[in-house]
Amino acid sequence: MTTHFIRIGGAEKVRALVMRFYRNMDQLPEFYGIRQMHPNNLQISQDKLFKYLCGWMGGPALYEQEFGHPKLRRRHLPFSISDSERNQWLLCMNSAMHAEVEDTGLRQELTSAFAKVADHLRNKPE
Repeated sequence: MTTHFIRIGGAEKVRALVMRFYRNMDQLPEFYGIRQMHPNNLQISQDKLFKYLCGWMGGPALYEQEFGHPKLRRRHLPFSISDSERNQWLLCMNSAMHAEVEDTGLRQELTSAFAKVADHLRNKPE
């Protein structure tokens, strides 16, 4: 079975996806809510998401090698994440995927997988 990491085009394409995601978040008003959860300088966030997604998609486990187990829910507990923030994040990621991921089937698979992760990170009722 070919991994999502291979299907997307490897590290270069994962990096492009992450850069597009944060560019959208930084520039588009519909993502203001989740943008405010991030530091002014997005470089560290970009690097961590890139490393996480490489491993999450079946490529090299860069995040775990550097930081250990991601413990996503625990790492996101300091942030108030309701349906609104979940939906903003997914919309931002889906927008980035439409720009960077050519394979429609892969986009659909990733959208479904990202939704499960985003659902798991919710920690506040709407």
